[in-house]
Amino acid sequence: MTSPAPRRSMSRRAIILLSVAGALVLLGAAAIVFGPAFYRDVIVGEQPSAPTAAPDADASAAPAAPVEDFDGAWQAAEGSYAGYRVDEVLNGTDVTVVGRTEEVSGEVQVQDLAVTEAEITVDVASIATDQPNRDSYFRDNALEVGEHPTATFRLTEPVSTDATPEAEDAATVEVAGELTLHGVTREVTAEVDASFDGATARVAGSIPITFADFDVEAPDLGFVSVEPEGFVEFLLVLEK
Repeated sequence: MTSPAPRRSMSRRAIILLSVAGALVLLGAAAIVFGPAFYRDVIVGEQPSAPTAAPDADASAAPAAPVEDFDGAWQAAEGSYAGYRVDEVLNGTDVTVVGRTEEVSGEVQVQDLAVTEAEITVDVASIATDQPNRDSYFRDNALEVGEHPTATFRLTEPVSTDATPEAEDAATVEVAGELTLHGVTREVTAEVDASFDGATARVAGSIPITFADFDVEAPDLGFVSVEPEGFVEFLLVLEK
């Protein structure tokens, strides 16, 4: 008489998903018991401000040598980051959530004082908020980073300037390009702020997106849901 075959063990992915779901339910229960304000102010807490191109007042590194020839390649350097800003809704109360990563790479090409090419890549799998359980749901369910680990922005129209940039110059321009997210590419536009300190350029902005346009289903857990629109945010610190 043969013994019955052992039951196949639960997959690691299933265990992770069940663990995340359980943690989210506990967060939801706390929000229901203590109210939306508790969820917003205590569980989520204060979120980072929108990116700005203003010089970093806390920067301690020695300034780089002034740039005299602007033509050529500019690289995304330390201090660059990207991520998302969305609103969760709990019982009619909006709760802003921000996720970010510094795993950003890319290159911008300048010719005759015009930005002619640019391609920036973000490691989506490393984007994090203040809640690891939310991050797990975001990575595994919403954006499926196992299949689509990165997001990319590619400039499609040159951006020109009227004069040679000088230290403490700042400007706001509209940028057109293609955003690839979750394996889907869409044309997008963004209003971008830029500043120059004589050696380094800082470029900050946000791209409004609708999740369904990228085949992403905004999470809805019953007690809390995510608005169908959000923003991709970025700050690029560019060095030649």
